[in-house]
Amino acid sequence: MSQKLPPELPPLPALTGAEGELLDRYLEVVDLLGRINPARCTQTYGGLRAAQALVGAAEGLREALSVMHERGEREVHAATLARALRVLDGERRTLRVGLPPSPPPP
Repeated sequence: MSQKLPPELPPLPALTGAEGELLDRYLEVVDLLGRINPARCTQTYGGLRAAQALVGAAEGLREALSVMHERGEREVHAATLARALRVLDGERRTLRVGLPPSPPPP
């Protein structure tokens, strides 16, 4: 019996090390915001822990952007970074930051 493997993801576009770090830190912040989202979380303690971790994650994001700027990377290549975010499951991960769908009217 053969095991079915999940479909292979498309390759990440070519990124600088700083761009890769930016995406990693951005997704870290997004994941934490999703855990804090009062429309989705169920426990205050989990939200509190995520909020505490958010401080360090935001500093990491700031540092990634600072490194890019210091290296002369003045432009953000949004289309390339959006493609990379899709490969990294960014669409699903960012959904948790927004409001859940409204229930249908009675």
